[in-house]
Amino acid sequence: MKKRIFLIALGLTVSAGCPLANVQNNEPADSEVHAKVKQARVHAKALGGALKSRLKQAMQSGGLEAGVQECQLAAEPITESLSQNGWEVGRTALKVRNPNNAPDEWEREQLALFASLLERTKLKGKQPPTPMDTYKYDSNSGEFRYMMAIQQGQVCMACHGVQVAPSVEETILKYYPKDEATGFELGELRGAFTLTYSPQ
Repeated sequence: MKKRIFLIALGLTVSAGCPLANVQNNEPADSEVHAKVKQARVHAKALGGALKSRLKQAMQSGGLEAGVQECQLAAEPITESLSQNGWEVGRTALKVRNPNNAPDEWEREQLALFASLLERTKLKGKQPPTPMDTYKYDSNSGEFRYMMAIQQGQVCMACHGVQVAPSVEETILKYYPKDEATGFELGELRGAFTLTYSPQ
């Protein structure tokens, strides 16, 4: 009983736009796995879009401090609303703001690979693949796991960058006293959407 592990756009052997393939033994991914990848990408983008929308609304009405508060209030209900029909949806990172989002062993390994790929493409003056994602599928249990990288964007710099305003930092520590998620440079790996599908 073996697990089939697939990687998308993590190694130099796989580039954006190539057919999904089992990188370990070059077997093509089956249609069920293709479908799960598509579903996972939709869920990940839905989570990112919902969080971004709520954050923008809060910042427009109350500034960065309100944005931090809104993240603390809205993130969990949004992830719970998307975690249905066998899917569990969330975010993780090597440096987390919320300790509940700390990565497990597999997630940590994938985050390290994402970070390495971003660094390699930067050194070569190239753009990383889009989306930068990875997954694994256990054909015995039917469990499917998926991650999509999140790069540090300009909009994230005020709350996650190297220079965070004192008032914003104070608000962050009020809601996230164990915060680790600052000091990021533009384009670095901020974290990843992480999803698990378990057959019901």
